[in-house]
Amino acid sequence: MNENVKKRNELLAQTVIKGLQSRNMTGYYAETKEAALELALSLIPEGSVTTMGGGMSVHEIGLVKALKSGPYDFIDRDEMEDKRAAMLAAYDADFFLASANAITQDGVIVNIDGNANRVSAIANGPKKVLFIVGMNKVCDDVDGAMKRARNVAATTNAQRFGLSTPCSRTGTCMNCKSPDTICCQFLITRFSRHPGRIHVILVNDNLGF
Repeated sequence: MNENVKKRNELLAQTVIKGLQSRNMTGYYAETKEAALELALSLIPEGSVTTMGGGMSVHEIGLVKALKSGPYDFIDRDEMEDKRAAMLAAYDADFFLASANAITQDGVIVNIDGNANRVSAIANGPKKVLFIVGMNKVCDDVDGAMKRARNVAATTNAQRFGLSTPCSRTGTCMNCKSPDTICCQFLITRFSRHPGRIHVILVNDNLGF
């Protein structure tokens, strides 16, 4: 990565971290995916019950692989026949892993969901939530974050899943009501009433969508 971009990201991350702190959330900065993985594992005690909703960034830093092969109780819904049971178990997990569709410079986290299992677990249930967020997802404000979530993240995921939505054909959100839409629930996390529950690792890399 260009050194100027790297320095810019480092400075911007500190602004985001201060914003998170003002919202009763804890932020961290990792210069590399490897550093992000090491930091994430330092936050998750051995034996913890961990699980996740969708989140490419969590896979991209190697965290899922490390949890599945390490001394942790990882609930993998992709390997469970009863998907609903896996989703319900997430609400009592020690750690719920996620990424963000977008995050603002002052620490507001924006996510869009299709089945609501991810956004509902972020909002309430698991003891702690750990976000892995690439610096490519930082936006100026909530309006910009919503636009990114709808026009970049949701559109790309619709294409990735092969869904028959207008955005998968046009590349931009059409505010549709398609049966295949994954823009069913919107979660804006602007404050946490529970100190120490939400942790965000900002990674100096382009992660996820």
